[in-house]
Amino acid sequence: MELRVLLVLAVLAVAVAAGLAWRARDGRYVPVADAERLTAQDVGVTLGRTATLVQLSAEVCAPCRRTAAALGALARERPDLVHVELPVEQRMDLVRRFDVLRTPTVLVLDAAGTVRGRLSGGTTRAQALDALERCPGAVAAR
Repeated sequence: MELRVLLVLAVLAVAVAAGLAWRARDGRYVPVADAERLTAQDVGVTLGRTATLVQLSAEVCAPCRRTAAALGALARERPDLVHVELPVEQRMDLVRRFDVLRTPTVLVLDAAGTVRGRLSGGTTRAQALDALERCPGAVAAR
């Protein structure tokens, strides 16, 4: 009986640790080493004058909706910034090209459309502003 209790506690501890590690990665900006370029035709909108946030989302993804709301509000406040949300179901070409493993994934493009970084998982306004600050070629968020 004691062995079963210890086993359950061990599994619970591993699950909690894995969940905390997963959550800590949400919205973290990761620079992209092999910078690829996306065009307005690739994303379906005119690129932003300083930056474009390309969000790849799934229809049944709650963090995708929260991220879209945060990034959309930020883009409405800054006319130099564009946010576009693309459904992964319809854009498997981009999913494969950028090795998207979870939704939402946000690609941070500079003014020329070069992918400078990415954010995976639910992203807040503060995390998006931090990503824009760290994005080479984009005007810093003020």
